[in-house]
Amino acid sequence: MKIVVTSVPVEDQDKALAFYTDVLGFIKKTEVPLGEYKWLTVVSPQEQSGVELLLEPMAFEPAKVYQDSLKTAGIPWTSFAVDDVQQEYERLVSLGVEFSITPREVGNVMIAVLDDTCGNYIQLMQML
Repeated sequence: MKIVVTSVPVEDQDKALAFYTDVLGFIKKTEVPLGEYKWLTVVSPQEQSGVELLLEPMAFEPAKVYQDSLKTAGIPWTSFAVDDVQQEYERLVSLGVEFSITPREVGNVMIAVLDDTCGNYIQLMQML
């Protein structure tokens, strides 16, 4: 058994696609129209056959409450691994990305937490 798709809820799929590709650097993998929404996934350029991230439309009210609750509490929806948190932080800040947590060591990892502009905090992490 292996994980092939995971998801992040987004308020606007097109806005999310622009942020996750143009800013974070992921690559669009799949786009299938499904009525009002679409099955829209991105992948890491380093693992194009790896786990897909579904940019899932926020269409279920209880999920929206959960998303809002996590963000209000400052809890990231998910975490992405990077080689160098400080370098990635500086690159993203130069692109206008806002961070709720700037780079810091937590145990044996370096983390930073960004706002994905789609309703979520996303943690970046680097193993030390």
